[in-house]
Order: sequence, then structure tokens, then C-alpha cells
Amino acid sequence: MPGHLAVSHIVAFVERHGYALLFLWVLAEQSAIPLPSIPLLLAAGALIRTGRLHPLPATACCVIAALVADTIWFQLGRRQGRQVLRLLCRVSLEPDSCVRQTENAFLKYGMSSLLVSKFIPGLNAVAAPLAGNSKGPYWRFLLYDSAGASIWSATYLAAGYLFSEQLETAVAYALRMGSSLIVLVVALFGLWIGWKFIQRRRFLRQLDVARITPEELRDRLNAGEDLFIVDLRSRLSENPSLIPGAIQISTEDLVSRGPEIPRDREIILFCS
Repeated sequence: MPGHLAVSHIVAFVERHGYALLFLWVLAEQSAIPLPSIPLLLAAGALIRTGRLHPLPATACCVIAALVADTIWFQLGRRQGRQVLRLLCRVSLEPDSCVRQTENAFLKYGMSSLLVSKFIPGLNAVAAPLAGNSKGPYWRFLLYDSAGASIWSATYLAAGYLFSEQLETAVAYALRMGSSLIVLVVALFGLWIGWKFIQRRRFLRQLDVARITPEELRDRLNAGEDLFIVDLRSRLSENPSLIPGAIQISTEDLVSRGPEIPRDREIILFCS
């Protein structure tokens, strides 16, 4: 029965520290510290079912913690813009696509993307600074972000409430596996990180072959070379003004607007 005994100790720890633990853990995760809060929310949901925690205070702790962290990121995004986005996306090993993909999601859905952003790992990290970078009003951000945080926390608390018995069984099984489970999880995570790193290095080597600096582009334009420039920057860019003679096309529209791009000239894609 050592597994069930260990589960009891974990439940007792969560019950004892309860709301403070929920607040601090969610605050840390939403502050970009890699501490996944979903297992804790599930455990809290199981405690709600047994009456050891109450649903409204538990949800309030999660929502307030998320709003505190998200407000800080919102203000940083408003002041620092894309620098903050690039910093957050760098941990994904795909900073080149992370900023673009999240900007596209925000451009398509606006502040309403905050309603589901916490369920999407990539978007969760940058939704608040993106909202700040969009120059939208804080009150509107606060409205959507609080609703999104409420939906997110209530969903996982409800899941823990409904599947409390299965959760206890899964934790007990994991504890019985002991260090073997930890080694397996770490190994799989290490393999995934290694694969993503190799993919990124290959991509960067391909880019190095055909890369041109802004200074080189300026010199070639001043020399009168006949270049066709396509500006791929997002409309959320801090410096959206077009390069003289360039046309603006989003990456998603490249295929549909392909006929606008001539084939008899050298083509320069600007996407910084």
C-alpha cells in the first residue's frame, strides 16, 4: 500500500496549503516559469469533490494570479513590443515561426483569442504581450483575460472533480514505477528537444545561403538594381512603414497572390 500512502501525503500537502499554493503556482506558470499547473488544478478539483476545498475561492485564486502575471506581460508588451515576444518565443526553439504564428492568431481573432489562449501552449506564453503590443485598451484586455482565465481554471478544476478516482489511481501507479518513470519522461523530452534543435539548425543553414542584410539591400537599391521586394511583416509590427517600392503580402497569402510577383527579377523577401 505504499503507493496509496504516498498519494495521501500529496493530497494532504495540497489540502494544507490549498489556496496559497494554487495562487503562487499559477502566478509562477503565467510569469513564464516552467511549472505546469494543470496537475495541481486537477488535484485541487479532486479535493473540491471531497469538500476539502471550495470551488469559488479556488477558481478566484487561479484567476487573480493569472491576471497579475498577464497584466505585467501586457504592460511589457505595450512598452517593449516585439522584443518581449522574441524573448518568450526563444524557449520554443522555433522563434522564427512562433512570433508569426501567434501574431496571425491575434490578428485573426483579436482580444477574443484570450478566451482560449491558456489552453494553447504557444499562444499562452505570448497572448498578453501581444495584446499590449496591439495598443488595445487595458479594460478590454482585462475583460477577455479574466474570462479566459476563469474558463481555463474552471475546466481543469471540473476535470479533477469528475475524475478524482482515476486521478488517484494514475498517481499511485506512477509512484509505484518510481525512478523508472522519471527516467523515461526525461529521456523522451530530451529526444524531442534534440530533434527540434536539429530541425532548427538545418533551417538556419538553408537561410544562410540566401540571406541579405538591410545594408546590402539599401546599397543595391541605391545602385539602381531592379529588385522586387515583398514585405512579409505582420501588421502588428512596430515599424509597419513599407520599404520604397515594396508590396506587402502576408505569408498566408503568398500562394493566392503569387501572380503579383514577377518571375523575371530577383525577389527579396523582408520579414524581420
